[in-house]
Amino acid sequence: MSASTIPNLNTLRRGQRGRGRGRGNAASNSGDRHTREKVQDEIIQHTDHDAAASRLSAVEAGYLEDPFARLMNADEPVSRRLPLMNRGTYLRTASIDRIVDTFLSSTGHARKQIVSLGAGSDTRYFRLKHKHPNFGVVYHEIDFHTNTRRKIDRLRGVAFADRAKMVAGVDMHASDVRISEDGTALTSPEYNIHPQDLRQLPHVDADITGLDKELPTLIISECCLIYLSPEDADAVLQYFSQLFPATTPVAVVLYEPIRPHDSFGRTMVSNLMSRGIQLQTLEKYCGLPEQKERLKAHGFSGDDGVRSGAEAVDIEFIWRRWTAPEEKERIDGLEWMDEVEEFVLLSKHYCISWGWRGYEENSRWKELPTPNDQG
Repeated sequence: MSASTIPNLNTLRRGQRGRGRGRGNAASNSGDRHTREKVQDEIIQHTDHDAAASRLSAVEAGYLEDPFARLMNADEPVSRRLPLMNRGTYLRTASIDRIVDTFLSSTGHARKQIVSLGAGSDTRYFRLKHKHPNFGVVYHEIDFHTNTRRKIDRLRGVAFADRAKMVAGVDMHASDVRISEDGTALTSPEYNIHPQDLRQLPHVDADITGLDKELPTLIISECCLIYLSPEDADAVLQYFSQLFPATTPVAVVLYEPIRPHDSFGRTMVSNLMSRGIQLQTLEKYCGLPEQKERLKAHGFSGDDGVRSGAEAVDIEFIWRRWTAPEEKERIDGLEWMDEVEEFVLLSKHYCISWGWRGYEENSRWKELPTPNDQG
């Protein structure tokens, strides 16, 4: 699945949807359904372009540091996003980065593992290697084969490969980096790309190549599971929840839109649907309590005190409570933002939810601010 950014209401591109209802026979209807599913998959895959363009806009405006973002969009012109969109992209990235940092510092294990669902053109692995050259993390990305083939082509290109080697110490042409014959899979000791439809993952009788069930593991889903049916999304979370033994520390973080029932939420959903984008789990997991209970249902219950738990906050809370005053001052100084009220509305309609289990009492998961904190 593509880890997309959900576009701002002010920058949505209107799409066209077919209005015909067709009354063909069963075979014809089956074929129509298959065609619709294929078209929907293509729309979801294309949203990765929106994510990459928004990330690059935020980087070039000074919100984020990512020496690899431009190289993932080397052949495509990217227009500057509105200030509220740049700030939203910054907060999305910064909040997940903080979850990742909490995960990396929450156990005494020297080696850890991250699994990114619907990674698309995300560059987090290379940013982590740039920030922590000696960190011991095995990184896995899972996405549609169309997206993985395109990403591998870009990663192995001269421009990206040279930058990765110089800035992050990652040699994309090393002898232990192997590419599948069809160019859709990449395997190496630390970085792996898997072409896999997440809807099929719980049903295939095969392990993810190179995944170590004994390593502390973080699962990342940035606007990925939202595109699956509630049944398929739950099956993916259940798959990973059951994949690791109880003795293995496991954490998960989700970034998703919420609150579809107020005026802003209804407009957001309507505009996205006009582009053919369907947020299939939004109704079931429509708010912070539902997001939190979702993770509890998949093993992050908090029944054992600080050894496990689940939390959820919206992005507006991230701005108020997770962002240091000096960082707010820096962000405020980058661009003049007229749409302050719109930013507050927008940021209240996206959330970060996270869960953890199997950790010792001195782990850092309880240090992340939530509305339940005193003071």
